[in-house]
Amino acid sequence: MPYDLSNYLVIGVSSRALFDLSRENEIYEHEGLEAYCRYQLEHENDILQPGTGFALIEAILGINQVEPGVRRTEVVIISRNSADTSLRISNSIDSYNLDITRAAFTGGEPVAKYLSAFEVDLFLSATEEDVQAAVESNVAAGLIYDGARRNGPSPLEQIRIAFDGDAVLFSEESEMIYQNEGLEAFLEHEQLNAQQPLPEGPFAKLLKTLSFLQFDLQQAAGLEEPPIRTALVTARNSPAHERVIRTLRAWNVRIDETFFLGGVPKAKILESFSPHIFFDDQHQHCEGAARVVPTARVPINTEITDSKSKTA
Repeated sequence: MPYDLSNYLVIGVSSRALFDLSRENEIYEHEGLEAYCRYQLEHENDILQPGTGFALIEAILGINQVEPGVRRTEVVIISRNSADTSLRISNSIDSYNLDITRAAFTGGEPVAKYLSAFEVDLFLSATEEDVQAAVESNVAAGLIYDGARRNGPSPLEQIRIAFDGDAVLFSEESEMIYQNEGLEAFLEHEQLNAQQPLPEGPFAKLLKTLSFLQFDLQQAAGLEEPPIRTALVTARNSPAHERVIRTLRAWNVRIDETFFLGGVPKAKILESFSPHIFFDDQHQHCEGAARVVPTARVPINTEITDSKSKTA
């Protein structure tokens, strides 16, 4: 019987998001593909160090240990490496006892076209071109920043994921009003539309899936606290917060912690929340956050924004 990945939370991750391949990437950029391949083959048995996305992937796989015999998550390596240079990645996966058995090695070809074949719910990569293409294929995707690694408690105790609001969980519609017309126009728009749920953004489906998993895990294992905890960390404040609250209520999703910062820097809040990963759409926020927690940037879907501008 075919293995139906649609029944699982599926994370697609590139080798450079999972492991620290900064040295190898430097060789590729400055010396070329041939030198990179030679280096990987010469160091095939050298185990790679964890990368920015490693703790999240380890924690996501840990969900499968909550209820014996029941799998809820899958992780797929989706990489531009060739099969020949992939053995170092496979050896490292085995060394860390990561339960990852599926992979796509495209030999340099773009990877986004294969995400739907694996039913990917979230794609993490350190290659901006691949992340942008994934977003434009309507897959939730984040560009991993090189920075903080998470060294927290056992991943089975609790997975922590933090999200920005506009252009991440919600559409960029309100964000565009703020950028183009200013704060006063944004606040007026949000007050007028406070009773109307915000349109879904690229990570809305992922949040809903995580919310379902929270409930399912808590019920199945009889836990007082589910092993997933989510946070919304947004620059919105009163009175623009009301529409957010009503939107989450309309979606029937659970957000465990919500921070309406009104321009206060996000980094200190994130350092205290200590997530396995934080998703934001703006480079300035990601750059600051990446110094203290694993961070990924969510690009704007240019196909959607171009379409809207043409019809405006």
